Amino acid sequence: MPRILIIEDEPKVAESLQLGLREVGFEVEWATTGEEGLTCLLENMPDAVVLDLNLPGRDGLDILATLRKHHEQLPVLILSARDAIDDRVSGLERGADDYMIKPFAFTELVARLKVMLRRENQSSVLAFELAGLSIDIVSRQVRRDSKSINLTPREFEILELFFRNIKHPVSRKTIARDVWKVERATSLDNVIDVHIMRLRKKIDEEFDVKLIQTIRGLGFMLSDEEQG
Repeated sequence: MPRILIIEDEPKVAESLQLGLREVGFEVEWATTGEEGLTCLLENMPDAVVLDLNLPGRDGLDILATLRKHHEQLPVLILSARDAIDDRVSGLERGADDYMIKPFAFTELVARLKVMLRRENQSSVLAFELAGLSIDIVSRQVRRDSKSINLTPREFEILELFFRNIKHPVSRKTIARDVWKVERATSLDNVIDVHIMRLRKKIDEEFDVKLIQTIRGLGFMLSDEEQG
């Protein structure tokens, strides 16, 4: 049963979250300050954290920065009333995995937590292979059959994202969030498409089986099965 730590100083919000998360099968611990939250992390490491930013004492972003020095992979979802783009970008750049604005839909929060936890479980996988295309996360080497393929850092991150969601569509919004670490902006769509085009050229151009596929209305998918 996944354990969630809520770091939140508003009792009504925290109590509602505790009740709801327990009803859907999570174990829940609640800390009312950043310092208390860090103590809870050291004493009983959770599987994910829901973090408010407006905390008494130390600001939530400061808590996040401290957390990331010791626990790089722990999933963190910021839940805050700060709705400015700069706040969201800052939170994601400091190491948050996701950012939700209050007031929020509880069902969406649960869905995002489950995605974060699934991604964390997948992160232990350090190599992938499909139809002769292989990727090593540690060495950052990519090969297709006997050919070594040189990718830029962005191209590598996109390909890794595709492998971690293999045979499932990945939207431009997801690519923007997980690779560029920002909420999707329309102006970024063209940049993403250019990177996908270059990645396709390197991965698929010389091979009969095309692996990077466009799924109309949904995004892109890595698959060796032709989509109708």
